[in-house]
Amino acid sequence: MNNKVSITAVASVSPLGMSPEEIWENYLNDEHCLGERDFGGFKANVAALSPDTIEAIRELKMSDPKYRALDNTVLYAMFAARNAMKEAYWNSGDRFGVNMGSSRGATALFESYYEDFLQKGRTDTLASPTTTLGNISSWIAHDLQTRGPEISHSITCSTALHALLNGIAWINSGMTDKFMVGGSEASLTPFTIAQMKALKIYSRDNDRYPCKALDLNKQGNTMVLGEGASVACLEKGISKNALAVIEGVGYATEVLEHNISISTNADCFQESMRMALGNIRPDEVDVIVMHAPGTKKGDSSELNAIDAVFGQDKPALTTNKWKVGHTFGASGMLSLELGIMMLQHQHFIKVPYIDYTKEPMRIQKVMINAVGFGGNAVSILISV
Repeated sequence: MNNKVSITAVASVSPLGMSPEEIWENYLNDEHCLGERDFGGFKANVAALSPDTIEAIRELKMSDPKYRALDNTVLYAMFAARNAMKEAYWNSGDRFGVNMGSSRGATALFESYYEDFLQKGRTDTLASPTTTLGNISSWIAHDLQTRGPEISHSITCSTALHALLNGIAWINSGMTDKFMVGGSEASLTPFTIAQMKALKIYSRDNDRYPCKALDLNKQGNTMVLGEGASVACLEKGISKNALAVIEGVGYATEVLEHNISISTNADCFQESMRMALGNIRPDEVDVIVMHAPGTKKGDSSELNAIDAVFGQDKPALTTNKWKVGHTFGASGMLSLELGIMMLQHQHFIKVPYIDYTKEPMRIQKVMINAVGFGGNAVSILISV
């Protein structure tokens, strides 16, 4: 990457909490945020927001009559965006872009409106405008009173990191100096969980760690869904208040063998990680925050790709999905937040059931991976 870009803020709302202090405190313990929920015809482990966080979202929803018809996907993103803008010292009326994405979009509202349609043969006036994917960024832009471009997209589970790629492209084009990027997902609905169960990838474990992401000895697939949103503020160059600097970005897409395929050695990740490294030596990377969804094929293929790029002396590996579940379109940005926090605190967050032979003595460069259905891989390299 020819021109470096600073991350001057990152904010999130997730099962870990809604403030940096609370989130980091939760990362320091070995407890997960997963719990069983009844979805009517079945039960499943999920990672849901805490009651305090839900109340904060409810207050946002009730703060403006126009917000009361919005899906949680939009509300989560708005909540995180407000905090990110405040942390970055940006102001209402500033000219900055907004690119927010979601894998599923307004899932709960869509399911509700469709059920209503099946019963009545007609639907509510706001059914279409409140379930279009584009209303995530447009409502953020309205709430923050920005004057820049607003973009929403879906690139499955790598959506948030693709938003970051897009923000960097806009900044490097010279069309803007600042961009807000991220992802949001409120996917804990009966139909969404049922879809994952139909793919035979959802966890059926009820032991201490229902999701065993990064555990290559697990007997079956252990993916668990979570919810939340995460937003980052990007600025041109190296800012004096930068939390981290983006040194490299990489992306790649695999040739599909079937709808959810990824190759045995994750060719897409090999290409994206090599692109992100650029001229940086592999041994300069201290930590990789893996995508590692908790499925047997997903975890092993990404590890094979890391072995191919980094060799036997690979960086320390971690993931947060055992703790917060897979948050689909928001997952990459939540992983980026973890990477930034490890840089800030100089503390490596381990996966508790993984045996580590060594831990990084210092953390100066962290790589973050994300990939989604369709083999859309993104790798981001950040440093202090």
